[in-house]
Amino acid sequence: QVQLVESGGGLVQAGGSLRLSCAASGGTFSTYAMGWFRQAPGREREFVAAITWSGGHTVYADSLKGRSSISRDNAKKTVYLQMSSLKPEDTAVYYCAAAKYGLATDLRQYEYWGQGTQVTVSS
Repeated sequence: QVQLVESGGGLVQAGGSLRLSCAASGGTFSTYAMGWFRQAPGREREFVAAITWSGGHTVYADSLKGRSSISRDNAKKTVYLQMSSLKPEDTAVYYCAAAKYGLATDLRQYEYWGQGTQVTVSS
């Protein structure tokens, strides 16, 4: 069982930056691929970025490609999402998730989820 806790969300002006963190406990963090998803009000949860267990491979959604960077520190059992040039449409609850079987963009492949952290981008 892996427990995930996100932090780092908040209110930021358009054009600003945020770094989200997701701290893991339980399980073997370094064996899981990790992903970030987001869900805006009235919309389905959508993929943002993912990283392999080693950190050697990453994948990004087109919506944030070039404006975000996912990374991880297995010693600290933490995965990060650095976002820049934020837009009002990036406003959502951001979730991190753990997948046992490799890099994935489909949320159905993720076994464990955090409770989410709110990101609000004002115009």
